[in-house]
Amino acid sequence: MAVPNPPLDLLPANVPMPPSFDTVEEERNYLKKKLTGALRIFGKFGFSEGVAGHITVRDPEHSDHFWVNPFGMSFNIIKPSDLLLVNHQGEVVEGKLPVNRAAFAIHSQIHAARPDVLAAAHAHSIYGKTFACLGEKLAPITQDACAFYEDHALFNDYSGIVNEVEEGKRIAEAIGNQKAAILQNHGLITVGHSIDEAAWWFVTMECSCQAQLLAMQTGKELIEIDHPTAMKTRGELGFPIAGYFQFQPMWQDISATHEFLR
Repeated sequence: MAVPNPPLDLLPANVPMPPSFDTVEEERNYLKKKLTGALRIFGKFGFSEGVAGHITVRDPEHSDHFWVNPFGMSFNIIKPSDLLLVNHQGEVVEGKLPVNRAAFAIHSQIHAARPDVLAAAHAHSIYGKTFACLGEKLAPITQDACAFYEDHALFNDYSGIVNEVEEGKRIAEAIGNQKAAILQNHGLITVGHSIDEAAWWFVTMECSCQAQLLAMQTGKELIEIDHPTAMKTRGELGFPIAGYFQFQPMWQDISATHEFLR
């Protein structure tokens, strides 16, 4: 899937770009390794809680199918062979374990609504779900938070565990063409044109929630970055290839740790 052209003048020379492939099989194997690595990273960062949390990637051959982690399997032990291929009817086409019903309800609708999106990530991370209780969007109070300035949604229609595709559809509609959403009383969700991008947006959004919550605890007024500067900063670090590139140190770390990812 093509990634939108980045502002190349903002990138240093020889920045690694997403690879291309000669066959669908090569691309699928690459995506399954990347998805496994992203899940391992989420486990390493403590984004798992019980059976909650899922990352998906669209299959390169069947655009109405996605790969996802199985229901009830630890992020820390998952391997590419454990991943499930699920169609948009919720059927497990490949894999032996069950699919998380919420993963299907949410991700099937996001992938259906956003043909440009290759991957989506959601977890019940501690700072993300804490910030989600406030019922507000992230403020542009740090450079990193500016990546989400006027590019994330607030979904304030929580009605319990997401078991029905209709709620997944409402979440997808709330995200619109943006890169992320704060799911009120629930957590964070991010999307990307690569697994790397979607996973990076989640990690840095979680950190931005943490930073704002800590700043609020001082009791002092938050000093927001002005609109023109926040927009300029988003343009410099909030585009797809920037998200892809910023994920690479984490990928280098996790792939060096696990030989099966190399």
